Amino acid sequence: MKGGMQGMLKQVQKMQEEMARVQAELAAKTVTEEAGGGMVKATANGSKEIVSIEIDKTVIVSDDKEILEDLVVAAVNKALSSANKMAESEMGKVAKGMIPPGMNIPGF
Repeated sequence: MKGGMQGMLKQVQKMQEEMARVQAELAAKTVTEEAGGGMVKATANGSKEIVSIEIDKTVIVSDDKEILEDLVVAAVNKALSSANKMAESEMGKVAKGMIPPGMNIPGF
């Protein structure tokens, strides 16, 4: 039984190392989403951080501040959603085959 426990601990350690590697890779990957037909673009990384926002000049000269705010929020929300999906997909690849069938771990 002791050998089985050591084997399981090694497997958990391997999975943790792999997850750390994937998290580092995700921090370097980005996704860009847009709103208003491309008038506002938001870019997020795999760590779910907004790394840039681009706003078309035609929106800036507009007097409608609320429209610009809505477009920024929409683009940011889309970018964060895409970053979350990308992170879940990459982390799921790490866990695949390492988690026994029928074991339900949230996020995997």
